[in-house]
Formats: sequence, C-alpha cells, structure tokens
Amino acid sequence: MAAGAAVSVTNAASGQKYPHDHGCCTACTEAAAHGRDAGPSPGRSPPGRSSLDEGFPGERRVPMALPLSILDLAHIGEGETVRDSLNASVTLARRAEEWGYRRIWYAEHHNMPTIASSATSVLIAHVAAHTRTIRLGAGGVMLPNHSPLTIAEQFGTLESLHPGRIDLGLGRAPGSDQKTMRALRRTPSSADGFPQDVLELQGYLTGQSRIPGVDATPGKGTDVPLYILGSSLFGAQLAAALGLPYAFASHFAPNALEEAVALYRREFKPSAQLERPYVIAGVNVIAADTTQEAQEQFLSAKRKRVALFLGRDRTFTPEEADMILESPAGQQIVQMTKYSAVGTAAEVEDHLGRFAAHAQADELIVVSAAPDRKAWLRSFELLAEVHGLVPA
Repeated sequence: MAAGAAVSVTNAASGQKYPHDHGCCTACTEAAAHGRDAGPSPGRSPPGRSSLDEGFPGERRVPMALPLSILDLAHIGEGETVRDSLNASVTLARRAEEWGYRRIWYAEHHNMPTIASSATSVLIAHVAAHTRTIRLGAGGVMLPNHSPLTIAEQFGTLESLHPGRIDLGLGRAPGSDQKTMRALRRTPSSADGFPQDVLELQGYLTGQSRIPGVDATPGKGTDVPLYILGSSLFGAQLAAALGLPYAFASHFAPNALEEAVALYRREFKPSAQLERPYVIAGVNVIAADTTQEAQEQFLSAKRKRVALFLGRDRTFTPEEADMILESPAGQQIVQMTKYSAVGTAAEVEDHLGRFAAHAQADELIVVSAAPDRKAWLRSFELLAEVHGLVPA
C-alpha cells in the first residue's frame, strides 16, 4: 500500500461502514453491561455456571497443540494496593515464563480503580526487566489516545532494550468512559483516523516514515510486530486489509466472533509482516483442583462485575448480586462471560479444545478473573500442566 494511501473499512457488498470496534479493552464491558452495543440478550444460565457447560453443538475438538498466552489485566484486588497488583504481575510473568506460555499482554485502561495497567509501556518495561525470554506486549494500546510517533518511540525503546520480545497490539476504544476520554484530550471522532494512525505507526517502526523528515528514535527499523485488536467486523477487515494478525476480544465481547474471524480469513492480504492469517482468540479461564472450587471463583468474579458495572457506589450482598445476575441487566454481564472455561484442569482443557475449533484460532490468549490471588495463579499453573506447555 503506497505511502499516504487512505484505508477504508467498509462492507464490500453493501458499502456500509462497519460499526465501532472496541479493541481488547475491558472498559468497553461497561457499555455492554448497560446494554449499549452488546447485541441480543442471551438465554439464561445459572449464575455460577460457565456457558461452555452447554458445549459447542457440532463442533469438533481441536487437539490442543495451540500456543497459549495470557492477558493480565493487572487487577487490583480487594484490600490490595497498586504496588501489590504490579508485584503480582511480575510474579505471574516469571512463573508463566517457567511454565511455557508464549506471551503476556497488558491492556491500556484509564480512571478504573481496579486496574493498574494504565501506563502500559511502563508496566511492560518493568516486567521485561524481571523476566528473560517470554514475549510481552500491549493488548492493547488504544492508539487514538496517543500520537503514533510517541507510541513508536516507546515501543522502539522497549524493543531496543529487550530485542525479540515485544509485541504491540492496537485498539481504538478510549480505554475508559466519556469523561475520561475528554481528560485524555480525545474527541469522539478521534477513532475515525485509526486506520491511518496504524499505517503511520507502522511506517515509523519499519523505517519507512510516511511523514518526510520525521523518524522515530528509538523505533526506526525495530519492526515491532503489530496486532489489530477487535470485537466487531471493523477490526477484522482492517487487519485483513493490512495483512496483520487479528486478536478478537471474545473474553468479554463474544457476539461477533465467528463472523469476524470468517471475514478476516476470507479477506486477508499477505504483507511483509505476515504471509497467512493468524487469529488470537480471547477466553476466560478458571481452573482449580475441583470443579466446585472453580465454579465458586467464577460466581464470585461475576458478582464483582455486578458491583463494578451496576453498583454505582453501593455494595450488594451475594444474594442481591445473584438476583441481579438473573435480571436483564445482569444477563448482559453473563453474556460477556459466554466463552469461559471453568472447572478442573482436564475440564478446562476440553473446553478450550472445542473453543479453539469454534473460533478457528491459531492461538488462545487466556484471562483469569479468579478474585483470590492464589486461585488466580493456580489457574494458570494447572492449565500449563494439562496443556503440556514447555518453557522456551
């Protein structure tokens, strides 16, 4: 694609623009929880059960040789400080490196009291300094919040310090609510230039700047690999048009998964970075030594989501939260967890094999919302063991 060329992401058949694509951003779950851009209401399931308990009718199970990666939301647990959360992220990364996970990504969020990954590149640098081989990256940077040059310099610095270990996933959501978007000096139209911003960023990192006389130092020639994050058809078509890997946020925005992946694979155009389509699918995981323990953690996680998205500064008893989960608003929260593998290690592995086939995934990126820190870490350990991961 020639320098300066515009990128148009539209439905080729109808000419209609695809809807806003959130990217891999938990903040967008707030919109889903309140019924905005969340799709049709799902059928109801018991609050404590994984929707994967119902299976994937007609789906074959993929032998689980797929790479596994982790999305670490840098959650600040009850009674924890920001420092506690960041220390836990370092602990997870060091263990994940030992267990054989391929990569860990961190997502940009702002003005969220329970998430500590707002300064994503800084967190990546800190974790990279405490690990040796595991790939680390953004899953993702919300590019309209930044200038492409600044991001190229940040991730060019990371790649220079930790060569061959840095990924850069890109989304276009604000990473928070409307007030915070304004505090970021961003307007609702900022996302409209996302395709051009991706091209500009790519130019800096490959040493083929699209702005004459402007280069990223550090950054120029580092070729940090780019990934497009998405939760709708927009990101799928953009990733296909640019020949970039596509990461779908099915761990919280499941509705368009099948259609988006099919579109991406159908319209993919090879590029200098990637010869053939590559899909990373997000999925929630809580593995425990017993099914009951895993289901208890899963229910507790959904109760916490009720408080986060619907509490409005009030607290709920467990019984109240369960009643809300059965309500229409609560069912939106349940729908966000549609792709959740919950149970013993063997049960989770079986679920993931069927999910991988359903998603046509080349790699799975797992996120655990287990509220208990020990259970959170144990979940990744059990999955690594049953999956047969081997340290790099």
